[in-house]
Amino acid sequence: MKKYRFALIGCGRISKNHIAAAIANQDIMKLVAVCDPVAERAEKKAADLATGTGEKPAVYADYHKMLDEMDIDCCAVATESGYHARIALDCIRAGRHTLVEKPMALNTADAEQMIREAKQHGVTLGVCHQNRFNAPVQQLHKALEAGRFGKLVSGSARILWNRTMPYYQQAPWRGTWAQDGGTLMNQCIHGIDLLQWSLGGQPDTIMAMTGNYLRDIEAEDFGAILIRFKNGAVGMVEGTACIYPKNLEETLSISGETGTAVIGGLAVNRIETWNFAKSAAQDAEVAKLAGTDPKDVYGSGHNTLYRNFIHAVDTHTEPLVSGTEGIKGLKIILAAYKSQKTGQPVKYDGLNFSTLDMAHDDVKVD
Repeated sequence: MKKYRFALIGCGRISKNHIAAAIANQDIMKLVAVCDPVAERAEKKAADLATGTGEKPAVYADYHKMLDEMDIDCCAVATESGYHARIALDCIRAGRHTLVEKPMALNTADAEQMIREAKQHGVTLGVCHQNRFNAPVQQLHKALEAGRFGKLVSGSARILWNRTMPYYQQAPWRGTWAQDGGTLMNQCIHGIDLLQWSLGGQPDTIMAMTGNYLRDIEAEDFGAILIRFKNGAVGMVEGTACIYPKNLEETLSISGETGTAVIGGLAVNRIETWNFAKSAAQDAEVAKLAGTDPKDVYGSGHNTLYRNFIHAVDTHTEPLVSGTEGIKGLKIILAAYKSQKTGQPVKYDGLNFSTLDMAHDDVKVD
C-alpha cells in the first residue's frame, strides 16, 4: 500500500482526533498540510503533528490555494458543520478522496449531491462516524450478523449530555439553524447512526418532539424520536444537552427475540448487558474487553476509521461509513425536525429538508 498524502481542513475542537489518527497511521498516511482561516489554530495543529511525527506540515489559511498548490491524495474536512458540504464538494471536484466530519451536510440535497459527485469523479467519500469502530460496537455487529438476536424488536439511543452556554458562546455557529442544528444534529448523530445501523439501516417513518428548554440557542437542546424501520423494529432516541451537572451517558440498547445487548458508558464504549439464548465463541472475546471509558467522549475511533478509509481508497472499495451510510443518520434527524415542524409523522424515503427550513413557516407535509 502506498502512503497516502492527506490535508486537514479545519483545526477546531475535533481536529485533535484527526491529528492523533495521522500519528497513529504513519505507516499508510502522511498529513502534509493543515488549513484554517485562524492562523494560530492551524499553526498549533501543525506543531502538534510535528511533535508526533517529526515533520511539520504546510500551513494554509485558504483551502482553495492549498488544493491548487499541494500534491494531496485525500482531504479531511473538520470545519463548522454548515461548511462541510461546500468544502467537501470542492475537494471532490478537485479529484481528492474526501473524509468529512459529521454531519456530512445540513440538508438532504447537499448530502445526495456529495454522494453523486463522488461517484462521478471516481473518488472515495467517507463520513466520520468513528463510534462504529468501538470494540463493543464491533462485537454487537458481529452478533447481529450472526443472527444471535433473532427477530429484532427494538433499540434505543440515549445521549444524556451537558453543554453549557459558554460552549455555545465559544463558537457562535453552534446551535444555529444555518451552521449547526441542535443537540440531535451535533451531539446525538453518532448514537442515531449506531441505532439505525443496528436495527437494519432501512428507516421508514419518523416522529419526533423537540424543544428548547435551558440553552439560549436557535435550535433544540432536547429531542425525542421514534423510528419505525422497514423490518418492523422500532428505534427510540432520547437526546439532550441539559443534563446537570455534566455528561451522564451515551447508551445503545438492542433487543431481539433471542438476545439483548446494552453498550453504555460516556461514549458507547462499555458493555453493560450481553445476554443471548445460545452461547458463542465471541462471548469470550466480549469478556476480555476492559470496559473502561475513553478519556473523552470522542474516544479513539478516528484512528481505525482512518485506516478503514485508506484501505477503501487503496482497494477501490467502499469504507464502512461511506456517503450512502453517512446520510442515513442525517436524514433521520432532518425527518425529526420536519416532524416537529409539522406535527406529523414523516417518511424517510423521498425526504427533502434542511435545517434552514426550521426557521421558515411555509413547510408542508409531503
